[in-house]
Amino acid sequence: MTDDRRGYEKDYSEEGFWDKLFRYAGSAGREVVAMALELYYAAQSPGTPTWAKAVIYGALGYFISLIDAIPDLTPIVGYTDDLGVLAAAMAAVMVNVTPEVRAKAAAKLRDWFGEN
Repeated sequence: MTDDRRGYEKDYSEEGFWDKLFRYAGSAGREVVAMALELYYAAQSPGTPTWAKAVIYGALGYFISLIDAIPDLTPIVGYTDDLGVLAAAMAAVMVNVTPEVRAKAAAKLRDWFGEN
């Protein structure tokens, strides 16, 4: 899975990330959005090392890329590849997903999806 993220750092942009989340949060689902937000906020944290930011930006670049293994517009399974890439990145950088990062992501999730 790590090789799938290589090269997607160039596809990452903050504008592209927020645009994809705003437009597709409902179809991507709460789990995918939660993981993407946690990774995003971890990358924004000054304590996150450069290597972890590279992993995160690669995964988020894959998430917002128009070219991926399973097109996001495919019903039901469209975001399974994105979830897999985000989960692999999360496993690699988990130590950098602090309680503060989780709180920021949870607050944004509540804004979009309500209480769960």
